[in-house]
Amino acid sequence: MIALDFGFGAVEAELWKLVFLMTRIGAALLAAPFFGAAAVPVQLRVAITAAMAVLVSTWVPVAVPPALLSLAGMLTLAGEVLVGLALGFVLQLSFAAPILAAEQIGGAMGMTIASTADPVSGAQSPALGQYFTVMLTVIFLGLGAHLTWLRLVVESYQAFPPGGNWFGPDRIGQVLGFGSDMFIAAVAIALPVTLVLLLVQLAAGVLSRSAPALNLFALGLPAGILAGLAALIVVAPLYVDQFTMLSEDAIRHTAELLAR
Repeated sequence: MIALDFGFGAVEAELWKLVFLMTRIGAALLAAPFFGAAAVPVQLRVAITAAMAVLVSTWVPVAVPPALLSLAGMLTLAGEVLVGLALGFVLQLSFAAPILAAEQIGGAMGMTIASTADPVSGAQSPALGQYFTVMLTVIFLGLGAHLTWLRLVVESYQAFPPGGNWFGPDRIGQVLGFGSDMFIAAVAIALPVTLVLLLVQLAAGVLSRSAPALNLFALGLPAGILAGLAALIVVAPLYVDQFTMLSEDAIRHTAELLAR
């Protein structure tokens, strides 16, 4: 008996198998940036998870624990949740890099007070971060990287079979190691605009020293905002290339996580 017996025989066994497969897939979709967004209806996420679970049960031979409600079964379910969250968290790291860059750019421009509700996480984020997030999401979806990531989630059942000890501390350390790439990408995104803003602030400082009668705040703040917006327009083609590389790195990191 797989779990509770409701008297439906083989149909019930297939139902419990489907629920078991939905555990890893649902955790991965919940941790992913746009699949797990607050704006995505729960019914849609459950439907996608169930559809993928049906495909996995057909394509990949998966051994379901004989008793899901036992201690061994619960530990197996916890392992499935851990693998799914790790797959989604790797994708989340790549989408966090533009937010960090937006924090730095917005602080240099004097726009830290301008924040909006992030539709992805529901938390407050800088307005410039929304612009970067939308740009990265459009590029990520345009490249078809979301389909590649879903394929890797399905392939994870072959790399990490349920019930095995494949996902250990070394894999968790590998996921945390991907965070260094996130900070490097954030610095690369913010560097061109922050350099321009630094020059503007130096010029405003020189003017305030040469002409003390000038109001530094009345002169420096508008100049910083205008220079920051002009720099963002100029470096927009560079951001397209950087976000494309960021999308490719997200898929590459996920594939490296599945490699033995």
